Amino acid sequence: MIRTLACLALLASTLACGESPPAAAPEPRREADAASPTAPTADKVRVRLETEAGAIDLELDAKRAPITTANFLAYVDKGRFDGTRFYRASRTRGAEERGFIQGGIQRNYRLMLPAIAHEPTSQTGIRHEAGTISMARTAPGTAMGEFFITASEMPSMDAGAGREGDDLGFAAFGRVVGGLDVVRRILASDTVEEAGRGAMRGQMLANPVEIVRARRLD
Repeated sequence: MIRTLACLALLASTLACGESPPAAAPEPRREADAASPTAPTADKVRVRLETEAGAIDLELDAKRAPITTANFLAYVDKGRFDGTRFYRASRTRGAEERGFIQGGIQRNYRLMLPAIAHEPTSQTGIRHEAGTISMARTAPGTAMGEFFITASEMPSMDAGAGREGDDLGFAAFGRVVGGLDVVRRILASDTVEEAGRGAMRGQMLANPVEIVRARRLD
C-alpha cells in the first residue's frame, strides 16, 4: 500500500486556502480502451457509491459536463470502481471540517481508461460547493479514474481562482444528493502523518474506506 501511495503524482503548487489540490498522474493509453466514452443521453444521471462507511448518492450533470460525466460512468458501468477506495482526506488547516476526500483507482493499470479533455468550471458553470464531485488531475487533460468530493464550499478549486501556473481549476461534474454526512465522516477520519509525498503528506487515511460497489440508480 505504501508503494502505491508513493506513486501518486502531485501538482507542484498548494492552494491558497491551505488544502492541497487533488492530483492524478497521466497514464499510458491502453489500446483496448482507446475509444472515448459515449456521452449519456439524460441530462442528469444518478450514481450510488456503496462504501464501507455508508452510501453516497451522486447526481451527475451530463448536460453541462458531458465528457467528464461520460468518463465517470464508463468506470461505473465497467465495474472499475468496485473494490477501490477513498484513500485521502485533505482537511483545511485551521478549519478541519473543510476540505475534500479523494478516491479512485490509484494508478491501477488494469482499471484505467484513457485521459479525457478538461471541462473547466468557467465552461460548465458547475462550481465547487459543498458536496461537489470533481476530477483529480495533474495538468488539464490528464484526468482518468481519480476523483474527489468536497465537504465544504471550495472556490479555490474553480477556474480563475488565481493559482500560479495553472488557473484552469478542476472539472466539477455533479453533486452529492445523499450521504454528505458520510463524506464528512471520512474527511474526519485518522490520517497517517508520515504517509504520502509533497502536498499529500499527512493526508493518507490510516484506514482507507472501500468503495464496495458503484452503480447507476437510474
